[in-house]
Amino acid sequence: MNVIKGVVAAPQARVAIAIARFNNFINDSLLGGAIDALERIGQVASENITVVWVPGAYELPLTVKTLVETRKYDAVVALGTVIRGGTAHFEYVAGECSSGLSNVAMSSEIPVAFGVLTTESIEQAIERAGTKAGNKGAEAALTALEMVNVINAIKG
Repeated sequence: MNVIKGVVAAPQARVAIAIARFNNFINDSLLGGAIDALERIGQVASENITVVWVPGAYELPLTVKTLVETRKYDAVVALGTVIRGGTAHFEYVAGECSSGLSNVAMSSEIPVAFGVLTTESIEQAIERAGTKAGNKGAEAALTALEMVNVINAIKG
């Protein structure tokens, strides 16, 4: 029986992080968690990490698609936060961001990690950006590295 399991360490990996500026008071924590996980746990060199800031979560799919198409990166991590408000805006932004990133991931040959929070409240977002519920930015970064290794093992 052959079993392929990914490991997280990927010292040679080149990783891009696309991050939304909107809700940056939350996203800054997601970014800090992602970079810490990449460097400390994944052993990725600082010079192999590129951070790209975009206006909001809606702009993440196009940015990630563009990053993937450069073929400069082994994985891309998308980070952002969409907090439900009193209008339908949440559904449009969260849905299109998720759908767009999924489409990029399925049509790309490199891992695209989803680190976009979609929460009911600011409190929930804070919990998922480094307090009670861990740091989803760190989780997305580790997922990206593990998938780099899984894809390489499958192809190798």
